[in-house]
Amino acid sequence: MQDLIRPLVVRNSSKILMLVMDGLGGLPAPEGPDKGKTELEAAETPHMDALAREGACGLHVPVKPAITPGSGPGHLGLFGYDPQVYQIGRGILEALGLDMEIKDTDIAIRGNYATMRDGLIEDRRAGRIPTEEGKKLTARLQQRVREVDGVEVTFVQGMEHRLAIRLRFPGKMPPGSQSIEDTDPQETGKEPLPIEAETPEAERVAGVARKVLEEAAQVLKEEEKANYLLLRGFSQLPDMPSFEEAYGLRALAIAAYPMYRGVAKLVGMRAPDLTGDLREEFDVLRGNYGKYDFFFFHVKKVDSYGEDGNFEAKKRKIEEVDRFLPKLLELGFDVATITGDHSTPSALRSHSWHPVPVLIKAPYVLGALSQGFSERECLRGELGIFRSVGLMPLLLANAGRLKKFGA
Repeated sequence: MQDLIRPLVVRNSSKILMLVMDGLGGLPAPEGPDKGKTELEAAETPHMDALAREGACGLHVPVKPAITPGSGPGHLGLFGYDPQVYQIGRGILEALGLDMEIKDTDIAIRGNYATMRDGLIEDRRAGRIPTEEGKKLTARLQQRVREVDGVEVTFVQGMEHRLAIRLRFPGKMPPGSQSIEDTDPQETGKEPLPIEAETPEAERVAGVARKVLEEAAQVLKEEEKANYLLLRGFSQLPDMPSFEEAYGLRALAIAAYPMYRGVAKLVGMRAPDLTGDLREEFDVLRGNYGKYDFFFFHVKKVDSYGEDGNFEAKKRKIEEVDRFLPKLLELGFDVATITGDHSTPSALRSHSWHPVPVLIKAPYVLGALSQGFSERECLRGELGIFRSVGLMPLLLANAGRLKKFGA
């Protein structure tokens, strides 16, 4: 898609907003007062509903039908990078989001503090321990585990139970060195998965990672909740075009969680360090409105509540975003889209393969096909069901940033 789009890109003064409610899509509640409705259907969203009635609606598929995406592939697709072409490990995204320097000598890993009992994972997120508690644990790890077999080891705390780990080898690492399966079994009540190299090039990395994990387990063993580390997303620095090279857009990422800052920085967006709520995110966007063409505005907790199986809290977070929406749109974007990177139904307590609702506010759409913003109403919209990588071209076209193809 980018090879087709790049020669057609033209620059103008238009402003584009991409508002991403992480894990937006859902499934009907099986019981309770909202039985039969998804979280988005149950939420009171008058402002999104009004935009849906005026705008273009549809559903997008992050990878392919029936494939459940991680957050990295989900966002890459939204940004127009085919996640089947650019298979980026979560470790590199977490590390970049935490402002770690990454070289071609490095392997980056995303870590989760977890709770283990009798050799089985009891909680994959250690009860979502507070970030301040995680900082203390990460500092202890860094003090005790600095070097393994001549490889420099660096730990940096992320948000809540998350951290990034960088293994810095003496020389450039060959392609395939990151080909190691996650140790997270993705379910409770199971043993952590072993660290296994999938390629000969990854054998050395796997050996170092096993020793790091063994030493970390000794440091954490007396903790009540965060007594183990799960390792995810072994990754190397990829080679990919920047957002500005691909689309001619100067882009700003407004995201509080490091992983999402990381994926934005990976494609060349500026991503300032944020820690606060929607109001802080809005203040940063407003203060930079004149400097950029494209604004990625990320809301995390919609996904977190879905993963916790908390239907009511996910619904309330969607409602909070809706109440905030007029203030955001008052800035005057020429084109705005509201969507998610994937679906996270509370009924499943996990990411899922279901298509994601999307609406586009722009002057040149049919509109008047959807009566509100929800999974079922978006099925009625003019956009139909399409792959996520098609969203960026639609935004560019609606912003007058694509010239005609061919004579």
